[in-house]
Amino acid sequence: MFDFSFGEMLVVALVALVVLGPERLPRAARFAGLWVRKARAQWHAVKNELEQELANEDLRRSLDETRKALEQSRGEALDAVSDAQGALRIEPEAPAARTESPEPAVGEKRDD
Repeated sequence: MFDFSFGEMLVVALVALVVLGPERLPRAARFAGLWVRKARAQWHAVKNELEQELANEDLRRSLDETRKALEQSRGEALDAVSDAQGALRIEPEAPAARTESPEPAVGEKRDD
């Protein structure tokens, strides 16, 4: 995150030792470490939340695309059904007149 070289960290440690003294330096170091840990934890929490929001947005976008494709397929299927129903509604030609007499009912005799 920060680009500190070893020499720069050594200078900061020596300045802190001179300013704080050997009695207060360990307590100040623990306090600084605590704040650094809290800052990192907060950073990771924000990062995880952002990643979760991006994943949710990708999922939402995928669902929307799937819904649109499904609606388009449904419309095409309904059009095909409508076309098929229209084809079935075409008036058939009149049937040819029968030359044979109908079959006798059960129990009747035929007049041949």
